[in-house]
Amino acid sequence: MNATADTTLVHAGTFAVLGGDGGVSGRRGASPDGVFQRDARHLSLWSLTVDGAAPAVLVPSAGEAVGDFAGCVLTPPGTRDEPPGYTVFREQSLAPGVLTEKIRLVSNRSDTTVAIVAVTADADFADQFELRSDGRSYDKGGARRTARSVPDGVVFVYERDNWLSRTTVSAAPAPAAVVPVVGRSTAHRLEWQMELPPHGTAELVLSVTAHPHGAPAPEAVPTTSEAVAARDAGLAAAGREAPPAIPHDAPAGLAAACARGLSDLAALRVPATGPDGEAVLVPGAGVPWFLTLFGRDSLLTSLFALPYRPDLAAGTLAALAATQGTEYAADRGEQPGRIVHEIRHGELAHFRQVPYGRYYGSVDATPLFLVLLDSYTQTAGDSALASRLERQARAAVAWMFRDGGLDDSGYLVYTPDPHGLVNQNWKDSAGAICFRDGTQAEGPIAVAEAQGYAYDALIRTARLARTVWNDPDWADTLDAAAACLRTRFVNDFWMTGPDFPALALDGQGRQVDSLASDAGHLLWSGILDAPYAHRVGRRLLEPDFFSGWAIRTLASGQPCYHPLSYHRGSCWPHDNAVVLLGLARCGLHDEARRVASGLMEAAAHHGDRLPEVMAGYGRSDHPRPVPYPHSCSPQAWAAATPLAVLTALAQP
Repeated sequence: MNATADTTLVHAGTFAVLGGDGGVSGRRGASPDGVFQRDARHLSLWSLTVDGAAPAVLVPSAGEAVGDFAGCVLTPPGTRDEPPGYTVFREQSLAPGVLTEKIRLVSNRSDTTVAIVAVTADADFADQFELRSDGRSYDKGGARRTARSVPDGVVFVYERDNWLSRTTVSAAPAPAAVVPVVGRSTAHRLEWQMELPPHGTAELVLSVTAHPHGAPAPEAVPTTSEAVAARDAGLAAAGREAPPAIPHDAPAGLAAACARGLSDLAALRVPATGPDGEAVLVPGAGVPWFLTLFGRDSLLTSLFALPYRPDLAAGTLAALAATQGTEYAADRGEQPGRIVHEIRHGELAHFRQVPYGRYYGSVDATPLFLVLLDSYTQTAGDSALASRLERQARAAVAWMFRDGGLDDSGYLVYTPDPHGLVNQNWKDSAGAICFRDGTQAEGPIAVAEAQGYAYDALIRTARLARTVWNDPDWADTLDAAAACLRTRFVNDFWMTGPDFPALALDGQGRQVDSLASDAGHLLWSGILDAPYAHRVGRRLLEPDFFSGWAIRTLASGQPCYHPLSYHRGSCWPHDNAVVLLGLARCGLHDEARRVASGLMEAAAHHGDRLPEVMAGYGRSDHPRPVPYPHSCSPQAWAAATPLAVLTALAQP
C-alpha cells in the first residue's frame, strides 16, 4: 500500500475509506479502511496489481475530498530509458451499498500490449465496535465466514446464528480466473489478460455490493462504463443545492467553509423512517464511527442548518418521533417519551453485546427535540409538522417532568449507566463531568447546559401550545415551570468565587466546580439574565478558555485540563457554534466575531472543513491548529458549524 492520504467517500449511509492508490488494506484501530454499511465492514481487502506488481502512484486520490467520487493515476514499473508501456486510470464511485470501480488502461506504445491485471478482495464483516482501538474483544462463537467463486466474480458470506450478511464482487468483462489466496482467510484474486491496441485503451468495471443483515436489497448494479457515468451524474446532481448568501464583511473563508459544510452534510445524510413509515433522510453523525441517526447530533446539526436546509430538520424530527421511547427498558435506557440517543444496526447490537441497538442514554436529546420542533415551525413558517407531532411533543414534555427529573429534583438529571454511557450529555466520555481536581461527578448528575435546553424547550412548547395546538392553559403551565427553573438555576449553579456557572450539580447537590464551555450554551438557551450572560460571554474569551482558534471545553490552568483529552481541554467547533449563537443573542458581537474568525482560520488549515474536534493548544504553542488524534471527518455538526457562524453574524 502506498503511503498517501486516504480518501473518504460517503453516500446515503454507506462509506468507503480508500488509500491514495484506491486500495484497502484491512486496517483496524483509530482509522480503519474499507467499505462500510450498517455498522459493518463489507470490504476489508482491495488490492490491484498489474503484471504481478503493485503500480506506483502518479496522482493519488484526493485525501480531502469527501463525496461520491474519487480517482487516481497509477503506473507499472518503468525506467527513464524503458518507460511504462501503459498508464492505469482508476475511478471509484459510491452509491447506497455499492462501490463501483472503473479501471482504464491506456497504452503508451505503438504496438499491441497485453497487461495482466489482478484484483485481490476479501470481506471480514467486522463490526465497527470491534475495529476501535480500545483493545476490547467480543465472543462470536459459531460465526462462519465463507467465499465462493461465481462466473463474474466472488461472493463472501458471513453467518452467525440468525445473522446473515453478504458481499458480492462482480466484474465486466468477467475475470479469466478467480482463485483463492493461500493464507489469506477467504480472500480471492480475480485475474484478467487485457489486450491494449497501439495507443489504445482497455476497460473493466467492478462492483462491490454490500448485503447487510436486515437491509433492503441495493439497486441494480451498472455493468458498463456508460451506465456508471449516467448513475454517477445523477448522484452528483442530487447533492448540489444553492449556497447561502455570504455578507461582504464576513470573516475570510466563511463562504468556502459553508460550501464545504453543505457538501459534507449532503453526503452524510442517512435513510430513516418517519412515524407513519415514510422514508426520510437525516444527518448521520459522522465517519467512521457514527454514520447513523444520533439524537443530539442530528438535532443540533439540523438546528445549525435550519435557515438554509430546513428539510434536514423535518427529516430529523420525523425520524426521532418514530423512535421515541414507549416503554420502560432499563437495558437500553428507554422510557416513555424519551428521545433516542443512537440507533445501531450491526451484529454486536443485534446480539446485545453492546447496548446501542436502540439506546436512549441522553439527557438532552428530548428537550432539543422540542427546541427544534418550535424552531422549525418558526423558521419554515410551517405548522403542519408541529400539528402532526403534537402527541410526541407532549410525551417528550411529560418525560422531562416524570423521568427526566424536573418533578423530583427540579432539574433534568441522568444516572450514569455502567453498561452504556457514564455521562449522558454532549460530553459523554468517562470522566468528562469532573470537579476542578479531575474527579468524576457521581449521579444523579444535573449538567448546566441541559437545564438551559429544558428552559428553552418549555418556553417554545408553550408557544406551540398557544399558536398551533390551541391549549392556552397548558401553555401557561409550561411558562410558569420555565420561570421557576430559570430562578432556581441561578441560585443553585452560580459560583460566587469564580463568578461563573458550575459545570453540573452532582448527586449530593454539590457544585461541580470546573470552569467549562458548557456555560456558553446558557447564553443560547436564554436561561441567564443579561448581566450574568454578559459576564459568562466575556469570560469565555479570556486566554485560558480561548485558544485563538476556538473556545476550549475546559479552561486551561485547572488540574483537570488536558489539551489532548476528548472533553477536558479540547476544542469542539459545534460547541463553539452554540456559544456563538448565544453571544449573538446577547448582543456580544465583538466576542462573536473573534470566535468566528478563529474557527474560519482553523477551517482554512483543514481544507475549509472543520474537524469534529481539535486539541486545546493555542496559537502561542503552534502556528497551526493541532489535530485531535481520533477526530471524525467528515462530522455532521462540525460541517454545519459554518452555517451557525453565518446565522450568528447576521443577527442585529
